Amino acid sequence: MPSLVLFPRPGVRTRLFNIYRRITSIGRGADSDIVLDDAEIEQDHCQIFFDGKKYLVSALDRNANVHVNGKKTRKQVLQDQDVIRLGSSTLQFSLFDIPTDEFTSQDVGIKDSLRKLLEFTTALMEQQELQVLVDLMLDKLIELTGADKGFLFLVDEGFPTLHCVRNIEREMLPVAEGGFSDSIVRQVVATRQPLLVSDALHDSDFRQSRSVVDLKLCSVMCVPVLARSELVGILYMGNDNIVNLFEEESLDMVSVFASQAGLLIKNALLINELTARKEELELELEEIRFGEIIGACQAMRDLFKRVDKVATTDIGVLIRGETGSGKELIAKELHKRSGRASGPFVAINCGAIPEHLLESELFGHEKGSFTGAHATSAGKFQAADGGTLFLDEIGDMPFTLQAKILRALETRQISRVGGTKPEHVDIRVVAATNRNLEEAVAANEFRQDLYYRLNVVSLWLPPLRDRGEDVVLIANYFLQRFIKQYEAEVQGFSKDGLNALRLYNWPGNVRELENKLRKAVVLTEGPFVGPEELGISEDEIRVLPLADAKERFQKDYVARVLDMNRGNRTQTARDLGVDPRTIFRYLEKERDDEE
Repeated sequence: MPSLVLFPRPGVRTRLFNIYRRITSIGRGADSDIVLDDAEIEQDHCQIFFDGKKYLVSALDRNANVHVNGKKTRKQVLQDQDVIRLGSSTLQFSLFDIPTDEFTSQDVGIKDSLRKLLEFTTALMEQQELQVLVDLMLDKLIELTGADKGFLFLVDEGFPTLHCVRNIEREMLPVAEGGFSDSIVRQVVATRQPLLVSDALHDSDFRQSRSVVDLKLCSVMCVPVLARSELVGILYMGNDNIVNLFEEESLDMVSVFASQAGLLIKNALLINELTARKEELELELEEIRFGEIIGACQAMRDLFKRVDKVATTDIGVLIRGETGSGKELIAKELHKRSGRASGPFVAINCGAIPEHLLESELFGHEKGSFTGAHATSAGKFQAADGGTLFLDEIGDMPFTLQAKILRALETRQISRVGGTKPEHVDIRVVAATNRNLEEAVAANEFRQDLYYRLNVVSLWLPPLRDRGEDVVLIANYFLQRFIKQYEAEVQGFSKDGLNALRLYNWPGNVRELENKLRKAVVLTEGPFVGPEELGISEDEIRVLPLADAKERFQKDYVARVLDMNRGNRTQTARDLGVDPRTIFRYLEKERDDEE
């Protein structure tokens, strides 16, 4: 039967509570199933709920602090030997039967051992760094057992490697000076059972061992360190001067201590692994970064090369791409890599400002030129003098204003609203759009002469869904940034979370990815971000049948080539090696999907 063991503290005895209800409430109030006399916990503090498969602990009061294995939580699945702290009370959860007589005895030794176990567990839980954790553990066990040396072996795929040796003076010894029996260690690795050797030199199983004979070993205790049935290490306590030093009671105590340390050591190893992986990712990130842009796919590498080539010139550049794909970042890189890098970079979204205000924003205005113009003001063209002006969403610029933009680009002069005196400006203009400007020109919604002036070089920024593993690289970058910004305890993505990143369509591109990750880091309660934390449903990441996936790719690819050919369907069909009627068929499908 599952149970909770209450650790003793001054004035409070050890107690055993069996968990036999589906819902077991814990608190200070008399109505609780388990009543704890602790002023630091609430009347109705928390509950343990059995759903038929697992036990979950969850807080009931908004002020209730619940810690499981040293980490604060509101709700968590309990595992065997988990340590729960409620206020100043500490309990250990067990999935299996515990003999009742162990807790009815008044024997002082049991209480003393449990008190030491509590002190030991509390001290360990305050540490996350592996080496500090190991040093503390070995020093404490040497003190409690009377050993003169303590060893920790870390086990990887069944092979033990000596990680640390400590002596009675609380000093770390060189691994080469350890002095242990490899035969004893191998047996404990093989059996996963604790082993007590009272007199190694005369023990029938080990007296022929070369290491025992050469080192003249006396008393040895060797205990497996398990983390939820996984062998993560071996604890080896030895004394080379006294035989029959250790008794079964000492072995039991070290075994219990090892069970407490196992999960903590596993967590510390995971943290070390994550830290090392983070450093690797940072190195990889530096290799694939292009200024503020992250990209390793071939399409992005080709784009970076084109940016480098045109950045040093003053020719017009039109950046094409979907909303949220990072067009402004490309514009900034063009500026930073140009001879104008020391000048200002000024951006304006032509689609976000009302038509009657846009001209004033771009060219400035004279005092009194219109209602509300209480003072003379410079516009974006003058603000960007000596640098770069980025006209975002140029396709949404009112037709009536396009002629003035063209004139400013050709003459390098602007006139403020209400002004008569032209003023010279020295700027480079970079434009961006998510619209098909060729279709806009054909529909007489965009001036052809302005289009050719802006589109000397066209840069295509692919959508995030077409960039392969870039989505994982960018997601890891945002995740680490937000973990640091919000001081979150998130450690990474779950396997399902990574699959969701890869399979989701990302209609909002990088901007949507950034927003989803910011929310996930703030709201995630566990260590890993999955599809639910990302706000991605199963329907949005389901794997399409091959025929549907092929059809979607072909439709997107036709649209991209058509855009590259400025809407010329005949040239697109020629480039793709298909009949022009095929292009019409895909365009008809696209219109049907939109409807």
